[in-house]
Amino acid sequence: MAKEKIIELINVSKKYDDTLVVENFNLYINKGEFVTFLGPSGCGKTTTLRMIAGFEMPTEGKILLNNQDITNLPPHKRPINTVFQRYALFPHLDVYDNIAFGLKLKKVPNEKKEGKMRHLTSAEIDEKVTNALKIVDLEEFENRDISTLSGGQQQRVAIARAIVNEPEILLLDEPLGALDLKMRKDMQFELKEMHKKLGITFIYVTHDQEEALTMSDTIVVMNDGIIQQIGTPIDIYNEPANAFVADFIGESNIYTGTIISEKSVRFLNHTFECVDKFEKNEKVDVVVRPEDIKLVASNKGMVKGTLISKVFKGVHYEYVMMIGKNEVVIQSTNDYELDKEMGIIIEPDLIHIMHKEFTCNDYEGYINKNNQVVFANGEFDCDVTQLYPNSRLDEEGYLIDEKGVSHDLNDVDVKVKVEFNDIEITDNAEDGIVEGDIIQILYKGDHYQVIIRTEDEDDFVVDTEYTYNENDHVGIRIAKEKIKLSLKPEGNKHEKV
Repeated sequence: MAKEKIIELINVSKKYDDTLVVENFNLYINKGEFVTFLGPSGCGKTTTLRMIAGFEMPTEGKILLNNQDITNLPPHKRPINTVFQRYALFPHLDVYDNIAFGLKLKKVPNEKKEGKMRHLTSAEIDEKVTNALKIVDLEEFENRDISTLSGGQQQRVAIARAIVNEPEILLLDEPLGALDLKMRKDMQFELKEMHKKLGITFIYVTHDQEEALTMSDTIVVMNDGIIQQIGTPIDIYNEPANAFVADFIGESNIYTGTIISEKSVRFLNHTFECVDKFEKNEKVDVVVRPEDIKLVASNKGMVKGTLISKVFKGVHYEYVMMIGKNEVVIQSTNDYELDKEMGIIIEPDLIHIMHKEFTCNDYEGYINKNNQVVFANGEFDCDVTQLYPNSRLDEEGYLIDEKGVSHDLNDVDVKVKVEFNDIEITDNAEDGIVEGDIIQILYKGDHYQVIIRTEDEDDFVVDTEYTYNENDHVGIRIAKEKIKLSLKPEGNKHEKV
């Protein structure tokens, strides 16, 4: 039997002033599903939830509920209720009256007077509140003051208040965020059980990967306002779409590799067999989970290294092995000595290979009157003689090509390429040509790959051996010889007359 869509977001985008927080969001959710929006803070997941609830209006796109356009429908007219991280319970009302509050305002069709509406009777309210209390396991708490309840109990009251109105969709915006670790884990299972009892659609927002993996039927991984991957928890964990997903979901070893043949890839100074097919010589991202690496005697491994760190995690030890300059995180139930040389084995089907999301920094720029290249709102010294073979600059700064033709490069449009490891990060932002904030960090075995975003929304992807934190404000410098220039294909007429 085909599943029935309950809600669909079509080309939805949201801007605040000039900042795009959700970009071209396309998603449908089936009736009865438990769907989780998962991603780091500021990725747009709560904004998306608020657009579904009606608290925010999309800048572009539309939202359908049961195939009806509700894009501009106000929240109180949508069959949707929301549970927030801050439960917003009424402290002057007891548990019963908190749950019943919405019901006392609600109106339903009057069976005795056609076309008229009526309030619910006390008996009807009592029945609905009693049923809601049973679902959240608070049957005997109806007369308790809110202030006497624990955080977990207050959260259940908030859920009961939301489900008592019998919504078609329940939205949950990080509802476990205020609970301690043990209570949060307990509530994960209780929420899943509530979902089964109610049979309605849950849309859940969290930055906690464990919550998402534990409770969800479907996970929507978001970053920077864009969907990165949609899938089941098993699919997301075992088959991440890109390095960001692999790093965000669970622990991962991520390396830059090279495809050697149809079914072999080289990384960690060794050529491993694999099952993924890619083009020969393609640079790829390689992901291996720590639990998928087997520690063996040094003479029995595919490649060998030295154990430099060991941490007991309760059910296993977590080791760090150095193979050349690369760190490898390994999980094993066996206790090994540190500073010991050992080998590792990685089976072909446990090596996950992905196309690189970025291979180089590419920009559109132009040459200014000083023969500098302007891009990302910065003026960088460069070698403009790259634009024409065997060219040179004369004393006045005009470029003379090999035929002796003089070119005025002022305002000439160019393409700019800069390799990841050719960009220098300065801790003092004012020392850079341009400034920006670090918005993403990935560790790739022997270096960090960071993304720096400028105020004008230009991104620099940088490989660095140094450690930074997300949101660090830094400067960017690029040596003159590291900037690669080419003329745009459409060309410009810039011969000096």
